[in-house]
Amino acid sequence: MNTKNNFGKSPEAASANKQGAVSGTKLARREFLKRGSALSVAGSATPWAVSLAAMGEAAAQSATDYKALVCVFLFGGNDYGNTIIPADTANHSIYTAIRGGLSTAGGLAIPNDVVLASNVLVPTTALTGNFAAMKFAIAPYVNAAAAGVSKNPLVDVFDAGRLGVLFNVGTLRQPTTKAQYQARSVPLPPKLFSHNDQQSFWQSSKAEGAVSGWGGRMGDLFAAGNGKATFTTISVSGNAVYLSGQSAVQYQVSSSGSIPINSIKNNSLFGSAAASSALRSIVTTAPSGAMGREYAAVTNRSIQANEQMTTALATSSVNYLAPYDATNTLMSQLRLVARTIQARNSLGANRQVFFVSIGGFDTHDTVLTAHPGLMQKVSDALKYFDSVMEEIQVRDKVTTFTASDFGRTLTGNGNGSDHGWGSHHLVMGGAIKGKEFYGKPPILDAVESKKSTGGLDDVGQGRLLPSTSVDQLAATLATWFGVSSTDMSTVLPQVNNWNAADRNLGFFRN
Repeated sequence: MNTKNNFGKSPEAASANKQGAVSGTKLARREFLKRGSALSVAGSATPWAVSLAAMGEAAAQSATDYKALVCVFLFGGNDYGNTIIPADTANHSIYTAIRGGLSTAGGLAIPNDVVLASNVLVPTTALTGNFAAMKFAIAPYVNAAAAGVSKNPLVDVFDAGRLGVLFNVGTLRQPTTKAQYQARSVPLPPKLFSHNDQQSFWQSSKAEGAVSGWGGRMGDLFAAGNGKATFTTISVSGNAVYLSGQSAVQYQVSSSGSIPINSIKNNSLFGSAAASSALRSIVTTAPSGAMGREYAAVTNRSIQANEQMTTALATSSVNYLAPYDATNTLMSQLRLVARTIQARNSLGANRQVFFVSIGGFDTHDTVLTAHPGLMQKVSDALKYFDSVMEEIQVRDKVTTFTASDFGRTLTGNGNGSDHGWGSHHLVMGGAIKGKEFYGKPPILDAVESKKSTGGLDDVGQGRLLPSTSVDQLAATLATWFGVSSTDMSTVLPQVNNWNAADRNLGFFRN
C-alpha cells in the first residue's frame, strides 16, 4: 500500500467536483471522505472547502446513546518485558536468561518471587495448547529491587472483569510472517523503530507528516451528529495526529480546562471593558480575503468553545472520591476527561474521542530506575479513572486503551533496552470482557532471542514481530463505537488487508 497522498487534482477541479456532488446524486459518506483525503493539500490552503462539505455528508451517521474512547499514549516506547511479565517458572527462566537477573550487571528481569507475590493475572479463560502452562503478571507497584513491593491496583480492575491484556500489538501494513519480514517480501511500516514515524503510524496508519488519524476519522463520521461538533475529538495533551480528521478538528485543552484569550475572557484589557470588547471585535470580524475570513472564523470558534466548555465544566459535580494525586500529570489529564464526559449533555456530545499521554518511556538506560515509577503513575491513573467512571455511572459507555510508539528489546543495552516493535497493551472499561488475555503470547528462546535473527516470535534481541496489528485493535474499538462495516475502510484504510473474521479481537461484551 502506497503511504503517499495521491492528490492528482487542482483545488479548482476539486471544487467543481464538490458542486457536481451537491447538484447530483448524494454520494456515500465513505466516498466523500475519500475525496476529503484527496483534498488535504488544498485544504491546508483553503480548509473551509473540506470542512463545510464534510458537515453535510457526515450528518447521515449519528447516535442517540453516548460512547467515548480514551487513548492513553505512552510516549517513548513502553518496555513490554517489565509491564506484562512471564510468571510461570519455565518461561520466567527464559525471560531472565534473555534480560539478565538483577544480580547480573545490566540485568533487567523482575524476580519471579516478587512478581508472584501478588501480581499474577488469572484469566477467566485459561490459555490452551502451547500456551497452557504460561502465567503472566502485571508490573509490581514499585521497583522490584526495593523492599515493600505491593500489588498493582490494576490487578483488582482485572479481577473485577473490566481490564483485558492484549498480547503483542504493533504496527503492520498486512499480516506478516517472520520469513516475510526477513525477506522484505511484504510491505512493512515505514521507518521501523523510529519514534516519530511509529508514533504517527500507530495513530494514523501513515508515517510522520500524516494529516489525519483514525480517531479523527471516526470523529468525521459522528461530529455532525453531536450537538456541538467542536467537542467531538478532544486532546488534553497537545496536538495529536490521532484526533485529526478531514472535518473533525481536535479541540485542545489543558488538564485545568479550556484555554482562553484572557483579555477577552476577563472582559478587561488594560483595565477597560470597552478595550476588551474592541479586541474581540477586531479578531473575530472577517476582513477581505479568504484566508482572513477563515482566520476570523477559527478565532471566533475558539472564543465560543472556551465559553461553552467553561460553562459546561462548571456543571460537573465529580466528587473525586477516588484518591487523587495532583502531581500525577496523567491522572490530572484523565480527571479533565472525566469532567468533560460528565458534562456531555451540556456539550451536546453523543460520541467523543479523547487523547491523553505520559512521556519518559524511551528507557535506553533507565529501565530499572525510571520504568517502575512510570508504570506506577499509569496504574494509579487508570485505576483512578475506572473509579471515577463508576462514580459518574458511565463505566459501560467509556473504553480506555493504551498505545505506545513500539515495544522494546528484551536484551539489554547496559541498564536499559533499545527500540523494539510489538508490545503488550491494556484495554479497560465496563463494556470490556475483562479478566481475559487477547491475542497470542510470545514464545521466546533464551539462546535464539539474543541473536540478531531472533527466536520464533521475535526478529532479534527479543524484538517482537507483532501478532496483532494496530488496525485489528482499532477496528474492534471502532465497531463498538458505532462505525459501520462499510465505513471501516475510511477510518482504517488498510484494514481490508486482514480477513473480515480477524478484524474483531472480541474483547467487548456485545
